[in-house]
Amino acid sequence: MSASASDPFNFDFTPVDEALRDDQRWSTWNTVERGARGPLPRPGWVVTDDSAVDTELGVLKTGKEADVFLLDRTSAHDARRTSVLAAKRYRSTEHRTFHRSAAYTDGRRTRNTRDARALARSTAHGRAVAAGQWAAAEWQALCSLWSAGVPVPYPVQIDGVELLMEYVSVDGAAAPRLAQTRPDPRLRDIWFGQLREAMGVLARRQIAHGDLSPYNILAADERLVIIDWPQVVDIVGNPRGLEMLQRDCTNVCTWFRARGADVDEHELFGDLVAQAW
Repeated sequence: MSASASDPFNFDFTPVDEALRDDQRWSTWNTVERGARGPLPRPGWVVTDDSAVDTELGVLKTGKEADVFLLDRTSAHDARRTSVLAAKRYRSTEHRTFHRSAAYTDGRRTRNTRDARALARSTAHGRAVAAGQWAAAEWQALCSLWSAGVPVPYPVQIDGVELLMEYVSVDGAAAPRLAQTRPDPRLRDIWFGQLREAMGVLARRQIAHGDLSPYNILAADERLVIIDWPQVVDIVGNPRGLEMLQRDCTNVCTWFRARGADVDEHELFGDLVAQAW
């Protein structure tokens, strides 16, 4: 825009087309509070422009508690400022499969007594609260673990029951799950070393993934990335915490042993428990 010399307040504005398609929205980055944005230092690919537009690219994964969509976030003023994100959206009032959450959330508390009653009675409001709690639990886990160096997707932001995070890919395509891979012995051993180290970081924080398996570990070349964290378990405060840690160890070691690795779930479990205490 520019102002004439005779009238400095007479600006010529260049109109901006604010019409968006049905599969688009303006970026929600600046509509969420600071605590709902990813931890520092942020990766360079995170788009924080006010002018950015989010475009839906399709469904990446459907699940029992949430669906994951692909989202392109691009600056309207600089097309080079762009990134593809994974948008995980937890289902709320219409969803009725949060029954298994009790085993994982034992020890978690809500300060709102109305919410607590609704959760206990599994009302429509209670299911909405449950969805928000699971989204918040995953968000908090991702932020904490990413900052600690655990191989998790970078958490970009959370807005209600929608969690935006790093899209883990290989040559532009979604990274395969560990269960889909057939690594050679060298790569297999590199991967197991990464998982053992990551599980050790968790143990020292006295937590466990709680549902770790080859189906929620992504293989991005030599880098493994652990996903799906809403059920993260306090292995000290939860009466079933050690049982769930043992199950994580069994799931991981069973897969690697079937591919020729000399690993033992009991040895891994003992090592992690020793680190926890």
